[in-house]
Amino acid sequence: MRRINHKATAAFMSAILMSTALMGCGQKVESSAKSENVKVENEVYAVNDTSVANTINKNIPKYIFLFIGDGMSYPQVQSAAYYLGTMGNNGGVETEKLSFMNFPVNGSAQTFDSTSFCPDSASTATSISTGNKTYSGVINMDTSKTVAYETITEKLKEQLGYKIGVLTSVNLNHATPAAFYAHQASRSNYYEIGQELIASGFDYFAGGGLLTPTGKNEDLPDLYEVAETAGYTVTTTQSEIEAVSKETGKVIAVDENLADSDSMAYAMDLQEGQWELADYVEKGIEVLDNDNGFFMMVEGGKIDWACHANDAAASINDTLALDEAVQVAYKFYQENPADTLILVTGDHETGGLTIGFAGTNYDTYLKNLDNQKISFAKFDSDYVEGYKENKTPFSQVLVDIKNNFGLLTPDDAEAEANPTLVLTEYEIEKLKSAYERTLEVGASSQKKMSQEEYVLYGTYEPLSVTITHILNNKSGIAFTSYSHTGLPVPVFAIGNGSSLFEGYYDNTDIFKKLSTLTGVK
Repeated sequence: MRRINHKATAAFMSAILMSTALMGCGQKVESSAKSENVKVENEVYAVNDTSVANTINKNIPKYIFLFIGDGMSYPQVQSAAYYLGTMGNNGGVETEKLSFMNFPVNGSAQTFDSTSFCPDSASTATSISTGNKTYSGVINMDTSKTVAYETITEKLKEQLGYKIGVLTSVNLNHATPAAFYAHQASRSNYYEIGQELIASGFDYFAGGGLLTPTGKNEDLPDLYEVAETAGYTVTTTQSEIEAVSKETGKVIAVDENLADSDSMAYAMDLQEGQWELADYVEKGIEVLDNDNGFFMMVEGGKIDWACHANDAAASINDTLALDEAVQVAYKFYQENPADTLILVTGDHETGGLTIGFAGTNYDTYLKNLDNQKISFAKFDSDYVEGYKENKTPFSQVLVDIKNNFGLLTPDDAEAEANPTLVLTEYEIEKLKSAYERTLEVGASSQKKMSQEEYVLYGTYEPLSVTITHILNNKSGIAFTSYSHTGLPVPVFAIGNGSSLFEGYYDNTDIFKKLSTLTGVK
């Protein structure tokens, strides 16, 4: 796995703790009104006017960062922290906090929508961006799909003149980023969402490529060309985005090294020197910085994708990548503590991730996950496609599994030294059955999966998901679903106005608290 520098991270977190102690809950501007904050806290949900905002805070935050780990709830955060601790302690029972776990304010947000207690990204992001519940699959519209809701980003730009940035590791017109600029009855209206992206006039978009940029039938005007006509600078190479500055004007920065579904690559698949989410945040600060202020939404979207596929190692790596991006914002906060607010949350939990598995009882072996070198998606593209074409012998597949995931057959020379990575006969048979199913899926006629097969494989390559399941389980990690779950999500906050985000509340209250804090109508 590709990891952040542990020593640098530890020093960074120490700086956060020291800053928190000196600032008093990280917000010097609020210290004189702390007792008043407690009194008005329960009124935040219903009241949204400038007078209340001024009671809470004499100076509204000019710079607001909202980080959303898609699919990230407590299990995703904690598994990453446990993994870091395990790696730093040679496999022992230890934890190493992510930087935002040291933020002085912690809250929890419920995530249900008008459809289900297990909501989707469109509806939950709508709740965060507009303060309204709606159906799964709907973006910033009511349940009749006829009334559009105005977003916090639209309000901040129109009423306060803030510059707006929307960043994501997945597609720019995917559900979560779309919820900060679009209004659609269906999250699948990718072309129409792309049109709204351009019409928004927002200042900085960065991340994965647009889905269906020429429409479902590929017969509509290319959205990238439409964007350029509308005054956007569209960059598609790393050198081009590196050259962008605040003088450039409006920017759409598409990552040069697009991977599965034209998203950014999983963090563990990045090559040395390739840009990560943190790099786009750093460039975004440069592009957006101005006297009026800015709002930047940053989505770690591939945490969700990894958890859908039950790939714990990829989930942990992308959670760490989101943390690196948060650290960039925190450095900016250190330079502008009275004017900056940073929020880190999730939209929902994905996969039903648990730390603990029946096969390992009370033990965990998270260090095993370090043996995974690539994500399930890269294994699919680099290996599985070739297996289908060449009908590769299963014996060679086992060699590739060892090299990429560390799983060993009992007769392997390294087996005795790595007992927790040795495959049992039962596990080898599972891999063999999954491989046979993978080859069958690759045939011209794909039979419909049975209930048993869906439980085993979901909609993923049977071989790949079986490999990650086995490695997860040998590490003491398990998943209960290929979909979303109903867990609440954490809310971590630091900076100007952060005390409003303490407590247990609904995800719609994130919007209401931001509205109250900034005084937008």
